[in-house]
Amino acid sequence: MLQNQDTMEILSNSTSKFPTFLLTGIPGLESSHAWISIPFCCFYAIALSGNSMILFVITTQQSLHEPMYYFLSMLSATDLGLPVSTLSTTLGILWFDAREISLYSCIVQMLFLHRFTFMESGVLVTMAFDRYVAICDPLRYTTILTNSRIIQLGLLMTTRAIVLILPLLLLLKPLCFCRMNALSHSYCYHPDVIQLTYSDIQTLICGLIDLILTTGIDTPCIALSYILIIHSVLRIASPEEWHKVFSTCVSHVGAVAIFYLPMLGLSLVYRYGRSAPRVVCSVMANVYLLLPPVLNPIIYSVKTRQIHKAVLSLLLPK
Repeated sequence: MLQNQDTMEILSNSTSKFPTFLLTGIPGLESSHAWISIPFCCFYAIALSGNSMILFVITTQQSLHEPMYYFLSMLSATDLGLPVSTLSTTLGILWFDAREISLYSCIVQMLFLHRFTFMESGVLVTMAFDRYVAICDPLRYTTILTNSRIIQLGLLMTTRAIVLILPLLLLLKPLCFCRMNALSHSYCYHPDVIQLTYSDIQTLICGLIDLILTTGIDTPCIALSYILIIHSVLRIASPEEWHKVFSTCVSHVGAVAIFYLPMLGLSLVYRYGRSAPRVVCSVMANVYLLLPPVLNPIIYSVKTRQIHKAVLSLLLPK
């Protein structure tokens, strides 16, 4: 009798418009969550301290007040937002097994998470445009990328992210959730939440439009920028100058790779890896969000000479 009552409660919860979702840590390794939290804490600490340091040196060093470093500061700001969006739920699961999250809390987390994801994609596009102008039209670099224009680009990226994500999340509120309410990750991820609902054509269309207006536009724009850069450099420069010019793009190419490749991997797992172990999807989801914030400060601190010198002067003032 008690079992039947529990079953009825689960079914009523799974068809509620305002359910309580159950987040998932690392499937199959629940007994080791305390140990797994140690590398997670290290990754979060590296991401938060590394990006904060980049922002600090760009703000305080007058020599870094240039368009390239302004865009880098935007990248660091979004890389701060990504781990902050998931830190509380991820560590809550690993430390206290706090798996429950309400629909409203889930929507708020997705709002910040996807907003910073969309913004990072937009920042990578503006950084590609910055490299294109600096290499292909250096004489007009400061006249094209003025401070006011950089501010406008930043506002445009922020507005685009909010305008795209808000309708998508608001469409979730009136939906009925028809399955068991256990999510696949330690945070609320929109495709994961959608799988728990009845098929809703408006939500699916809105999600497709968001995908087209972000990744569908940003990725070709980045690729086009580098095609034009390569075409321009190979036409007018000597081999020695090729190396010098392309070395200025290494950091940005690395940032693009560590952002889009995990995203592509997670998308492939969702679409074609249904038979894959659950732990694979969980690891991919955490790599997707933690890899860019952790590696971007390291890449730029090592590969960009001015940032490297500024960071060293901060850490080793003598």
